[in-house]
Amino acid sequence: MILIDGKKTADEIKKEIAIEVKQIISTGKRAPHLAAVLVGHDGGSETYVAFKIKDCEEVGFRSTLIRFDDDVTESELIAKVHELNNDDELDGFIVQLPLPKHISEQKVIEAIDARKDVDGFHPENVGRLVLGLPAFLSATPFGIVELLKRYQIPTSGKNCVIVGRSNIVGRPLSILMSQKAVNATVTVAHSQTKNLNQVCAEADILIAALGSPEFIKANMVKEGAVVIDVGTTRVSAPDTKSGWRLKGDVKFDEVAPKCSYITPVPGGVGPMTRVSLLQNTLLAARSNG
Repeated sequence: MILIDGKKTADEIKKEIAIEVKQIISTGKRAPHLAAVLVGHDGGSETYVAFKIKDCEEVGFRSTLIRFDDDVTESELIAKVHELNNDDELDGFIVQLPLPKHISEQKVIEAIDARKDVDGFHPENVGRLVLGLPAFLSATPFGIVELLKRYQIPTSGKNCVIVGRSNIVGRPLSILMSQKAVNATVTVAHSQTKNLNQVCAEADILIAALGSPEFIKANMVKEGAVVIDVGTTRVSAPDTKSGWRLKGDVKFDEVAPKCSYITPVPGGVGPMTRVSLLQNTLLAARSNG
């Protein structure tokens, strides 16, 4: 069993990005600029955005954090999105999800200029992904495909089962995995899939993205499978300083011995999601030229 080290791979990519940023600055151009909009004080979002700011510093990007309280109105938030759309000094930005229930996430996503949508959530970028056109790819699917590539894991003709069909991971990942550059045969499984255990057990590449801690057990994984765990759920852990720990969608200790490759949680897909955001921002900066 080989542990797929997402942190190490992300660090390698960050070094590559930092070299290009130095080259950009050496020609007299400004550094790429990424902004994050954070609404409220969700613990997971706070941690994630703090990591993004640190990542920007490491590669030489300029970063901006814009905060709103939970009671910000939908119209106020969308007004800020329009302001960022028109900021010529800004290459890309994200609105950190989830948002409070009184705000429509879809309205906010659609308000973002697709050319600055470095999360890859805007319908224009999703549509371009479907058609195989240049686009900002959703960060988690982008990071997963990059991990498979850098670990030289064979994907062509392989049976890939994705458990989960969210617009952020499952759906865009299914499209990426089926494209000619990857050439996997893809099944998207979900809560209504019949014989789910059997479907998963037939996968050469099993990707768990359903947000249910330790849902994937050993009996759902075939010998020699590649297992990618996208889950990051905070569960109570009184023995830790924080009072919680991250759990993936895969029961790691039980599943790992059966795998050829497996990602850990934390340290697997998470760092690759963040570095993919940097790659998208660099792409946006190149376009702004």
